[in-house]
Amino acid sequence: MPATIAQERPDSPDATALITELDAQLDVLYPSESRHGYSVDKLLAQGVAFFVLREDGVPVACGGVQIYGGRYGEVKRMYVRDAYRGRGYAKRVLEHLEEYTLSQGVELLRLETGIHQVAAISLYEAAGFTSIPPFGEYEDDPLSRFYEKVLR
Repeated sequence: MPATIAQERPDSPDATALITELDAQLDVLYPSESRHGYSVDKLLAQGVAFFVLREDGVPVACGGVQIYGGRYGEVKRMYVRDAYRGRGYAKRVLEHLEEYTLSQGVELLRLETGIHQVAAISLYEAAGFTSIPPFGEYEDDPLSRFYEKVLR
C-alpha cells in the first residue's frame, strides 16, 4: 500500500500520538516561552485543517494549516516520525498543505519554526519559502525563524 494523506481530526488517536511525539522532541530543544505549537484542543478550537500521512496504514507524519481569512495560511504542527525521515514525507505533507491552502482561495503560506529544526529549515527553503520578520501575533524570538511563500 502506498503512502496516503487524509484529513483527520487532531484529537484522533493517531494524530494525537504524532503531536505528542513532536512535543516531546521540542521539549528538550526549546524553553516553553519559545514553543508556539498549538495544543490538540487549540487546533480544534482554531479550526486548523489537519492531515495525517500513513505508510502501509501506519501514521508516520502530520501537518496542519490554519487559514486567516483570505490573507494567508499558516503551517501548524508539521512532523515526521524519526524512523520514516528521509523518504520525502515532509515534502509531501508540505505540498499537500500548499494545495489545501490554494483550494481555500489563499495564495500566501507562512510558518514559524525553531532554529534547531535544521532539516525543516532546509525543507522550507528548498520549497521556495523566504525568510520574513515575525508575523501575526508572533514576537521577535532569537529561537524562532519565520517564513512565507507565495503560492501559484
